[in-house]
This record gives sequence, structure tokens and C-alpha cells, in this order.
Amino acid sequence: MYRFAYYIFKPMESTRQKKVARSIQKELGSFFQRQGSGIFPGKMITVTVVRISPDLSQAKVYLSIFPSGNSREILKSISEKGKTIRHELGNNLRNQLRIIPELSFFLDDSLDYVQNIEDLLKS
Repeated sequence: MYRFAYYIFKPMESTRQKKVARSIQKELGSFFQRQGSGIFPGKMITVTVVRISPDLSQAKVYLSIFPSGNSREILKSISEKGKTIRHELGNNLRNQLRIIPELSFFLDDSLDYVQNIEDLLKS
């Protein structure tokens, strides 16, 4: 229940926050599309949500990893490569953003949660 309450009662984001979050989401999505298959063969990594702080210095990036087996290890590996990913993001967004935010990666397990609910309803 708490998981959905966060999405319903989240604080208002400014237009600037939304634009920056969307551009980060697009660039990270294309990064994982290009580099993800080489780093993690057989896995599909999707950037589902990017939440950015009001001062645009911190970004929480929620990733969905399919298939979800050993996704915690993959998320840990991605977090360890966070500096490299931020550098690539800076190269792509240097003309749009003055400061590239620090990236924090989290696992978006909402699809697993939905699948679990469906399995419970079927039985």
C-alpha cells in the first residue's frame, strides 16, 4: 500500500524539474540500449522513472531489469559504474545542463509486484 501512496501523494515538481528528468531519462535509456547488451548480455534494462531534486543536483533513477533473475547484482554493478554513466550523460547533455546531477540507481520492481498480485488473484 505504501508503494502506491508515494506515487499518488508525491510533491509537485516544477516544469524545469520535469524537463530535466525527461531528458535524463531519454539519454540514460539510449545509453542502456547501446551499452547494456555488451555489459549485461541477455538482459534488458529500462529506465522507468527519473526523479530529480528541486536544486537539480540529485537524480534518483529507477530501473526495470528483465528477466528479473539476479537483478540486485546487476543494479549493484550499475551503481558501481555510476561515475562513468554520469560522465557519458554529461557528454550528451553538456549543452543543455550546466551541472549534471549525481545519479542514484534504484530497482523498480513494480512489474514483479503486479505479477505477484495477478498470480494471487488467479489462485
